[in-house]
Amino acid sequence: MTEILREIGMIARALDSISNIEFREYDLTKGQYLYFVRICENPGIIQEKLADMIKVDRTTVSRAIKKLEKNGFIEKKDDPHNKKIKKLFPTEKGRKIYPFIKREHDHSNRVALAGFTDTEAETILHLLQRVRKNIEKDWEFVKKGNKRNY
Repeated sequence: MTEILREIGMIARALDSISNIEFREYDLTKGQYLYFVRICENPGIIQEKLADMIKVDRTTVSRAIKKLEKNGFIEKKDDPHNKKIKKLFPTEKGRKIYPFIKREHDHSNRVALAGFTDTEAETILHLLQRVRKNIEKDWEFVKKGNKRNY
């Protein structure tokens, strides 16, 4: 059983390394593309929702957003109803490179699921979603400053 999370970790690190290398020419590095893609898929998302979606703390998402903004991939816009809220949107530059990043994502999915039937792929998805939901409980607990009881 302990090998499952190791396998998931190895898959995630391998895909992250591939993406960091392939997206280097666009100045998207160190996982920034992950934030960028979520912003493209959810234009107008707020930073807190983005952090929750990716499962990172606000400081981490803030650093990524600053770099993406500095490199011209995204922009912050005021919420018309609440000036304290900044919504995140892809820029024209960002919208132009998003299709390339989406193609890489689709390609990685095809490679990862090669040889699996549609039913098997659907089963993997559902099982991993269950794993994520289990982990999310601990993530929320620890994020609030609590310690897990081993």
